[in-house]
Amino acid sequence: MSKNRYQLTKRSSKNGYDWWWHSFVATNAQTGELKPFFIEYYVINPGLWKDKIILGQQKESKAKREKPCYAMLKVGTWGHDKIQLHNFYSISDFYASNKELNCKIGTNELYENKLFGEVHVSEHERDTFPELMSDAGSLKWDLTVEKDVYFDVGYGSSKLFNWLGAFHMYWHIQGMRSKFSGELLFNNQRYIVNPETSFGYQDKNWGKDYTNPWIWLNCNNFKSKKTGKPVDASFDLGGGCPKVFGISLPKRILTAFYYNGEFIEFNFSKFWKKSKQQFSTHEDDNFFYWNVVSENKNYKIDLKFRCEKSKLLKINYENPNGEKKHTKLWSGGHAEGSLVFYKKEDGNFRIIDELEGSLGGCEYGEY
Repeated sequence: MSKNRYQLTKRSSKNGYDWWWHSFVATNAQTGELKPFFIEYYVINPGLWKDKIILGQQKESKAKREKPCYAMLKVGTWGHDKIQLHNFYSISDFYASNKELNCKIGTNELYENKLFGEVHVSEHERDTFPELMSDAGSLKWDLTVEKDVYFDVGYGSSKLFNWLGAFHMYWHIQGMRSKFSGELLFNNQRYIVNPETSFGYQDKNWGKDYTNPWIWLNCNNFKSKKTGKPVDASFDLGGGCPKVFGISLPKRILTAFYYNGEFIEFNFSKFWKKSKQQFSTHEDDNFFYWNVVSENKNYKIDLKFRCEKSKLLKINYENPNGEKKHTKLWSGGHAEGSLVFYKKEDGNFRIIDELEGSLGGCEYGEY
């Protein structure tokens, strides 16, 4: 849990970002429709604060080569009414503890088991200030969360490697499976968040740049093809081409799978697990696809997921140098597909279960 704290050091706070991401499914109070949302608490280059919010995509900032410096609330939803909303705050209105998850951005607060806040962007702001990288709309939330499955990627996110600034991007997953509860008000429509149907997720990233390519896939809503009933399962995948002390490594992914009380990971940094993984993505006119085969000395999974392009949004981030390199970073909350789970017995892999997943989180971007 200590890795879910604020991770920027005195040095990295002048060339770095830190964020806490939450995604979950809510129920429309009137129609009963299930709809995925995301909420992110974010800060960039807080050590450069000089009493002025600096937006990296602003013409004046680019002309002066000023680095971005602000705290931000980034929220939104996916689907045919997909939207991303950004509210920016001064660093003097930002606080985060380096001992535990305790973050405040203006009057918006975040703790390990609770988050609340509000974002509003007018049509005038959207149309007049493209540097906001935002749509128009509003979201208000008051949520509690219980995190019952986590994924620690290992030494790559350790205190030593963070202090050394070894990686360009770090990742920790405190809530690989999270149960959210509470209420949302999205564009004046009320949504209820129920723990059993929230299929929630919480992780954090920090560093001095973003990985390229950028890969993420998570699902907490599985049914067994054998029984047709829900399964106690959770899947998570993340990766790209990590940079270690400025040197780019080949494309790597980290994968975790939780099934009926057993946690299984496929992690190249934990060499004793003897993990092997194959990963590919492709797209056609209507869908984006993720295909994964992961294997270690005891288990194997074969996953094939996809998401409708019409439900994906191109999510916006600028890096600590003020560059917006990822101009085609797909993000979605409607990923669906199949997962076949195997266990090795007598030297051969035997199918344990075949799962169908839906309402999963997904991202892919490359420049």
